[in-house]
Amino acid sequence: MTTAQPDRIVLASNNPGKLREIGRLLADAGMQVLPQRDFGIGEAEETGLTFVENAILKARHAAAGSGLPAIADDSGIEVDALDGAPGIYSARFAGAGADEQANNDKLLAALAEVPDAARTARYRCVMVYLRHAQDPTPIICLGTWEGRILREPRGHNGFGYDPLFFVPTQGCAAAELDAATKDRLSHRGQALRALVAQLTAAAG
Repeated sequence: MTTAQPDRIVLASNNPGKLREIGRLLADAGMQVLPQRDFGIGEAEETGLTFVENAILKARHAAAGSGLPAIADDSGIEVDALDGAPGIYSARFAGAGADEQANNDKLLAALAEVPDAARTARYRCVMVYLRHAQDPTPIICLGTWEGRILREPRGHNGFGYDPLFFVPTQGCAAAELDAATKDRLSHRGQALRALVAQLTAAAG
């Protein structure tokens, strides 16, 4: 039995950076991504202890409020010298309601005495797709992007920790990459391509 590929999907996020990235990648697959704010849906409470749990919570919340299939990602940065922190707390590392600048400043302060060789880190992304709010078999896809943390921000593209995330294969920060290169390399790009492949296969 095949499942029709959806043409409209609600994104369980109001983050404009995520909307741009996910919208670009899914447009090529013929899918229109609508932010949950278009349906008057606020942010879900992220009470999970893993990226997978939080992504499922967000996707169910968006699907229930919109009546559409939903995509949610939960992503963050794991820094080895901080035992994997900030991890699932990346967006609120500097406290509830913290902005990107505050989060980046806290990360730099926490690593001030850490030598360059020990500043290894990776972005993680878990992407979840639900056909409807009660979907018992969500599609779950993962992406990982290895790098290290710089001592000062570089570049003006991207969002989140991108100005501090050095990409060894490119010799620059993630925020210095053009959108197409970032989509090809990033944790979110990896997870989304895997998701599109599964949706396409299911619809075939």
